[in-house]
Amino acid sequence: MQPIPTLTTSRLTLRPMRFDDWPAYRQLMASERAQFMGGPFSEAAAWGMFCSDHAQWDLFGCGALMIEDLASGACVGQVGINAWPLFPEFELGWFVYPEFEGRGYAREAAEAMLSWARDIRKLPSLVSYVDPENTRSAGLALRLGAVLDPSAERPAPEDLVYRHYPRFSA
Repeated sequence: MQPIPTLTTSRLTLRPMRFDDWPAYRQLMASERAQFMGGPFSEAAAWGMFCSDHAQWDLFGCGALMIEDLASGACVGQVGINAWPLFPEFELGWFVYPEFEGRGYAREAAEAMLSWARDIRKLPSLVSYVDPENTRSAGLALRLGAVLDPSAERPAPEDLVYRHYPRFSA
């Protein structure tokens, strides 16, 4: 079992989840803003997701990290790599709380997690599953260098799959 990493960028710390992250997470998942993730979710469903985000570290060597602004110490969102059984491939996902949108936090955090996945964790492939109506996440995936992969498996038939880097050939 690998320890949960802490990653840093020029403005951010990507750190392990803590229980005090739960209230803001719960509020986001219960809101209409969770629509592109299958929500809004009940408190019980959101709690299961919160716990899964953390438990994946022990089970798969990846999971979620909270995005913390270095200057203010505020938790501004989450970035993570999701794994099975709900995802056909390792999936890079992100969200930023509404009051912190538009500041480049999601991109900066996703770039750091993408580098960690490729260079440290050595994942063979990484994708992002994006609801077709979620134009902001689709745009971010493209800015991260991902390309649409229409032949990839997906958790929901309507999802778009953005491939961040190809599978290594065997």
